[in-house]
Amino acid sequence: MTDPDGGQVPTGRRIDSYAAVLWDMDGTLVDTEPYWTVAELALAERYGGRWSAEQALDVVGFDLLDAARHMRGRMGIDVAPERMVEELLDDVIEQVEREVPWRHGSRELLGALRQAGVPCALVTMSYTRFVKPIVDGLPPDTFSAVVTGDSVARGKPHPEPYLLAARRLDVLASECLAIEDSDTGATSAAAAGCTVLCAPLHVAVPPGPRRVFTDTLVGLSAETILDVPDHGRSRSHAG
Repeated sequence: MTDPDGGQVPTGRRIDSYAAVLWDMDGTLVDTEPYWTVAELALAERYGGRWSAEQALDVVGFDLLDAARHMRGRMGIDVAPERMVEELLDDVIEQVEREVPWRHGSRELLGALRQAGVPCALVTMSYTRFVKPIVDGLPPDTFSAVVTGDSVARGKPHPEPYLLAARRLDVLASECLAIEDSDTGATSAAAAGCTVLCAPLHVAVPPGPRRVFTDTLVGLSAETILDVPDHGRSRSHAG
């Protein structure tokens, strides 16, 4: 792993322990971004609009309604954003029910954190009905809290989703490590006060405050995660 300036993060020294780990879902826990792209392309075609796989990358990590508003104008279609979201969800859920595309290393890391007794929360802008089949594929006590896009007034990049997740776990957001794959999500988590482990997959994530980077989730352990340097201001380092 590297710090925001590109230097190596020491992993052989215990720095401090986080109160909880907060997980993004799309692109972090599961590699569903290709599913969303397929659904968006089909939506545009269905209503005589235009869209591309490259444009789909522009809305990675967005709140679903915000993404739909963005797409509506660029697709050139006259469909209510709320209807767009529901049709996209129908399509992506159908794909997920055929096969959940777990990101490599994600389930193993979740299992290691669970075994170590570290509370985890899921913080996603996807809606509850899409999240359910994914969470159902994990042990029932994997997540101690779940925050979805239809349970917040303001989605990522606003800090509300991460603040709500921390509150549901009865911890401070500044005591948490978030795992994210997008700039939008990392911005949300950092604004809430979390240190953010950025694990980019389909889109680049630029350096920024409170951000630490890893190329992969494969091989990460609970100890590795808990040793990620804390870039917050409200917690002191041990050692």
